[in-house]
Amino acid sequence: MGSAGKIEHSNRLIILIAINLSSFLAPFMASSVNIALPSIGKEFDMGAILLGWVATSYILSSAIFLVPFGRLGDIYGRKLIFSYGIIVYTLTSLLIGFSFSSEMLIFLRVLQGIGASMLFSTAVAILTSVFPANERGKVLGINVAVVYVGLSLGPTLGGLLTQYLGWRSIFFVNVPLGFLIIIFTFWKLKGEWTGAKGEKFDFIGSIIYGLMLISIMYGFTRLTNYIGVVLVAFGALCFCIFLIIELRIKNPVLNISLFKNSRSFAFSNLAALINYSATSATGFLISLYLQYIKSLTPRNAGFILLAQPITQAIFSPLAGRLSDKIEPRIVASIGMGLTAIGLLLLINLNNSVSLLFIIVSLIFLGFGFALFSSPNTNAIMSSVEKRYYGVASGTLATMRMVGQMLSMGVVMLIFSIYIGKEKITPKYYQAFLISAKITFIIFSVLCAGGIFASLNRGKVRKD
Repeated sequence: MGSAGKIEHSNRLIILIAINLSSFLAPFMASSVNIALPSIGKEFDMGAILLGWVATSYILSSAIFLVPFGRLGDIYGRKLIFSYGIIVYTLTSLLIGFSFSSEMLIFLRVLQGIGASMLFSTAVAILTSVFPANERGKVLGINVAVVYVGLSLGPTLGGLLTQYLGWRSIFFVNVPLGFLIIIFTFWKLKGEWTGAKGEKFDFIGSIIYGLMLISIMYGFTRLTNYIGVVLVAFGALCFCIFLIIELRIKNPVLNISLFKNSRSFAFSNLAALINYSATSATGFLISLYLQYIKSLTPRNAGFILLAQPITQAIFSPLAGRLSDKIEPRIVASIGMGLTAIGLLLLINLNNSVSLLFIIVSLIFLGFGFALFSSPNTNAIMSSVEKRYYGVASGTLATMRMVGQMLSMGVVMLIFSIYIGKEKITPKYYQAFLISAKITFIIFSVLCAGGIFASLNRGKVRKD
């Protein structure tokens, strides 16, 4: 088992580069694909719901496998899981670029999401394992900044690539970076890191967890008929069974006892889940709005979408420092409130809304999310003992992925009611605007409720 003290400084630098390159790829992919969706839909003649699955399939598979791969990394080695993850991610990125049907594209997006989950679940854990405590904050800060750079460049670079080289180039651009990470990982990354070597893997819990997410997500999109209700009910049953199993076994795939033992941990994660559920599909909706309703090119739509992640990147470090001086729940709750205001503004989307209004709304969202995210992460990591840092980090990542999944689930449910399986043509523009309005109303109410979850977490610091 590797340790921070035994690893040379030069090797730690290589590890930092490899991990940060992987941390750039995943958010870049997620945010750039939203810009490419109208072009993908046009080429493969895809309806609104099927188009939603191009984004959702990646998020869903990432959410399903994130916790199990995090646990497998603890048992068998984080470098091992990370290494296979970057191979899967790079290979599927290459193959997606050669997709010849919507079915092939969505299937490969599922595989790409599995690769991404292997990276998500091990990246921060490797950095925490490799770097000594006195450097950890700086290193994790760099990692967060890289994530935001990926989010920021996604809409802009994705828009430029889509407009001038076609949507496939978004996936091809991942390949050389992926190969670079593979070279770093296999030739330069020395040592291995485990936190639970020899412990058993919870296969039953992992399978039930996956069934729960698939049933709820797919059921969401089919709630307009009987099968959707059955699937959501089955997902809820799986959730109850999962909780019972995880509380009883010795080595659970997800440590539920942390939620029982720490109110701050429980409510901070709940607040994260609500925040991601209320905001994650915003980029998807605004991208479609700008390109369909406002007739913008992918490039120009990307420049406008840039307003939110740039605001997040600027204010997140400030919010993090602020939460070291002021109780994190106060800063995070103010952030949740500002996010709710940004979502309320977007309810007014119509044919005549100005682009300046869209930009201002996105800046509100970005500022709110910046004030929420860093302090909320601070609250989560401060509410557990050091030996649970990996579990806490993985749990927060799970809240993010499940929140993103539920956010897209709401959009696809509303689409199924108002647009159905139709393509978003001028005939259905009004139906799209109604769908967007109702979705943002739901998101605003959800975010407003999240303020109470955020405030209810209690104090993190002991006075």
